[in-house]
Amino acid sequence: MTTDKNTPHAEDHAAPELSDATRVTTLGRHPRDHHGIVNPPVYRASTVLFPSVEAYQAARTHYGVTYGSAGTPTTYDFEETVAALENGYRSLALASGKTAVNLTLAALLEAGDHLLMVDNTYGPTRLFCEKTLRRFGVETTFYDPTIGGDIENLFQENTRLVFLETPGSLTFEMQDVPSIVAKARARNVLSLIDNTWATPLFFKPLDLGVDISITAATKYLGGHADIMLGVVTTNEAVHMHLRQRIYEFGAPAAPDVCWLALRGIRTLGTRMARHQASGIEIAQWLKARPEVSRVLHPALPSDPGHSLWQRDFKGASSLFGIELEPCSMAAVRAMVDGMHLFGIGSSWGGFESLLIVTNPGKMRTAKPWQGKGPTLRIHIGLEDPADLIADLDAGFERLTAAG
Repeated sequence: MTTDKNTPHAEDHAAPELSDATRVTTLGRHPRDHHGIVNPPVYRASTVLFPSVEAYQAARTHYGVTYGSAGTPTTYDFEETVAALENGYRSLALASGKTAVNLTLAALLEAGDHLLMVDNTYGPTRLFCEKTLRRFGVETTFYDPTIGGDIENLFQENTRLVFLETPGSLTFEMQDVPSIVAKARARNVLSLIDNTWATPLFFKPLDLGVDISITAATKYLGGHADIMLGVVTTNEAVHMHLRQRIYEFGAPAAPDVCWLALRGIRTLGTRMARHQASGIEIAQWLKARPEVSRVLHPALPSDPGHSLWQRDFKGASSLFGIELEPCSMAAVRAMVDGMHLFGIGSSWGGFESLLIVTNPGKMRTAKPWQGKGPTLRIHIGLEDPADLIADLDAGFERLTAAG
């Protein structure tokens, strides 16, 4: 259970033994409170009125609806849903995934503190560490994503946080989460993870001892390439401290966006099953192509991180990387520019397929990228895999022709 009786619209009908496939359709919905209407309404609010001083003070003490920036019933329905799916205590909805990551770091770190950040983290997270946190007196050490329990050798007396992301951005290395978390807990250091790739359906990091799980709901939770939203889920020990500090920054999620994310979550199980199946099918097809040096996808048995993925994850999303055999960038551009079904654009997790050129070596320091050929990041959407394969096949013809 992730809420209490003082939380607006506390969940009262989703039994813990239900599967996630069922819970995504039931969590955060309270038709009896809304004239039997299936979907919760969108509560747009700044001012909230109370009948008495006592009621006003009670609401401020017990997670009540007090002011728009603190959350509306729509916000709480979304937070309740994600917290339950993550097996967490509570969640906190924020304006974007980047906001969720950066404000969590800013809320928990102070001048003189030391942060351990995985070397293959999301690019904006790295920049926040190198620029903003450094400017405020926080030291960051980037570590090899495959370090495992040896991370204990990097702890300093002032280490406060360990940040994980598995698989990592662009290069998709897997991390040994239980080993890293065990070392962090032994030093009383909090652990955080970016769980956007897997979603809480395929990976539940809090079950492995992680203190804070962060997801860009912009991606698979929303699922339709039309929202910006982040969500932070915590265990009970850290929640109130983090919530109070993040509230000071004033970056809440809009209730309309939370409603759209809830709508997306209703089909999350179905979409993720399709994303996974199509992603693996196309990854296997790419692996057999002569133009491809290697496919960076932890669900493939040939991937170095496959055993960790198999041990800790229930499934795989449809975002992965490929390294091409050495070729000119002109050839790569000819391939990518001519795609019909694959769009060129940032983000991922929506219904549409995407393909972008990447440069993982540009932002690695702890473990330099050893790739020899150009790299691409591919997101497999909900189109027919056969059509996507035909589009890629034509792309490889253009790549070969361009030399």
